[in-house]
Amino acid sequence: MSRLLLFNKPFNVLTQFTDNEGRQTLKDFIDVSGVYPAGRLDRDSEGLLLLTDDGSLQQLIANPRFKLAKTYWVQVERIPDAASLEQLRQGVDLKDGRTLPAEVSLIDEPAVWPRTPPIRERKQIPTQWLALTIREGRNRQVRRMTAAVGHPTLRLIRAAIGPWQLDGLQPGQWRALEEADVIKWRDDLETKNHRRRRRRTQQAVSAGRRRNQRQNDTQSARRSSRTRRKPD
Repeated sequence: MSRLLLFNKPFNVLTQFTDNEGRQTLKDFIDVSGVYPAGRLDRDSEGLLLLTDDGSLQQLIANPRFKLAKTYWVQVERIPDAASLEQLRQGVDLKDGRTLPAEVSLIDEPAVWPRTPPIRERKQIPTQWLALTIREGRNRQVRRMTAAVGHPTLRLIRAAIGPWQLDGLQPGQWRALEEADVIKWRDDLETKNHRRRRRRTQQAVSAGRRRNQRQNDTQSARRSSRTRRKPD
């Protein structure tokens, strides 16, 4: 039996079960033994976190090579223009390389809980909410992406991971998914990844065949040229 928990991580809570400095951790909210986070969420970020007792399921969710979509609600300084949004959609150059293209749009303020403490706001500077979807897992990636296009992140809430959403969970609340739903989702994802790997293999084989054919054609042309050459 594979267990999968959906948890709405509050602000200022560590994505781990122990801490030597007395800070809040998952243990303060989740009393289920044997489950571990599938991926991370920064202490100063909020929202959806998945936990499971299944190592292979944890890999499917957390490993960036499976490119599982993660959607965030992001409150940023100032209102991004079309050029800034297009930068995010095309990929942003960060210190650790260019990001994959993101899906991004302006949204109205979502109906979410107030944060404690509240964000720092300045009267002269408006803020804007974005829905931002990425398929990577770099350290503080969303914050670095918005800062790179001139719009620092003020508040960050993860709203969805793959097909799973917050669905009304309040900060500190969690619920377990039905095992049948977990198995179906894992089977679907493994099938998609198998198809993706098979497609990449087929493309690599086809490319190799084309390369070999070009080499053979070139060698044949050279041999033919030597055969036609007249002696001095």
